[in-house]
Amino acid sequence: MTGSDLTAAVVAVYDTWMRTVDLVEPVLAAHRLTTATFQALWAISPDEDPPSMKTLAERLYCNAPNLTFMTNQLADRGLVERVVDPSDRRSRVLVLTAKGREVRGEVVEAVLAKTPLGTLSEAELHQLSGLLARALRR
Repeated sequence: MTGSDLTAAVVAVYDTWMRTVDLVEPVLAAHRLTTATFQALWAISPDEDPPSMKTLAERLYCNAPNLTFMTNQLADRGLVERVVDPSDRRSRVLVLTAKGREVRGEVVEAVLAKTPLGTLSEAELHQLSGLLARALRR
């Protein structure tokens, strides 16, 4: 891959994300979410065990003070609760509230409906997902 190919790929990934966020801004604003709090909410999957603060910080590639700021905003809006981790009573996990599950579902649905990636075929999405997963494994 040439430098220009790499630059084009990085710019395309970045532009796709930024355009998606821009297109869902009305949904974020309706729930008083910023891009950062949206990302934190997205990273708490209702289908997985609640993440610890440390795990969530790693998922978001952010430091503890930034994560605390974001989770305080989510907690203030009634979207998450910090509870003692049953497997390690010294740490806390973040649990989506019923309202948090509902808001997260709305936002995820909006992202999937509005992302420019939605114009790709199933085969193209499969190929793209595979390529991005491969890049992230390196």
